[in-house]
Amino acid sequence: MSVVYDCGRSPDREDGLAAAAGAVRAGRLVVIPTDTVYGIGADAFSSSAVRALLAAKNRGPDMPVGVLVGSWSTIDGLVLSVPRPARLLIEAFWPGDVSIVLPHAPSLSWDLGDNGGTVMLRMPLHPVAIELLREVGPMAVSSANVSGQPPATSAEQARDQLGESVSVYLDGGPSGDPVPSTIVDLSGDGPVVLREGAVSTAAIAEALGEEVRTR
Repeated sequence: MSVVYDCGRSPDREDGLAAAAGAVRAGRLVVIPTDTVYGIGADAFSSSAVRALLAAKNRGPDMPVGVLVGSWSTIDGLVLSVPRPARLLIEAFWPGDVSIVLPHAPSLSWDLGDNGGTVMLRMPLHPVAIELLREVGPMAVSSANVSGQPPATSAEQARDQLGESVSVYLDGGPSGDPVPSTIVDLSGDGPVVLREGAVSTAAIAEALGEEVRTR
């Protein structure tokens, strides 16, 4: 049976974060507030948990799951290297609404979907999400909705769609406008904006000091 914790109240927040951390470590799913929309998350290094996440969303591995981190330094152990453009974007926009695609470290045993040897990383600007990520480490996170349905901007909306497939719901209040993060691919020759979201392509180009292509 899933449980909802009101993270706007001090006792519930501590209990909820502890329950969520326990669920993630046990390979179960949690819903967390972020600075964009609510996310459904799991241990990034548990293939079975990531498969459960995809199943809850009714989504296949052809749409790989991104990874949220709780600090700048976490990504050093997750990717092949952190090039200067990635450092510039991290310094300018993390924590915040920019997701960065880089080749992942070949030594990592994870299965996030058909990602072609890359991983999409982001550090969210939300205290509840950050606290959980710093407790459990990198999490595979996708928007908390069934594929094809509107993204959830509240824990209630997420629960209406995902129900008992999720063990713990952390209610951080309404997330505001459902604007996704901007995705910047740095895995090839030159930066490419794969999706323009909360941060404009012009702002990405200014931070990098170079022209940025779009797809």
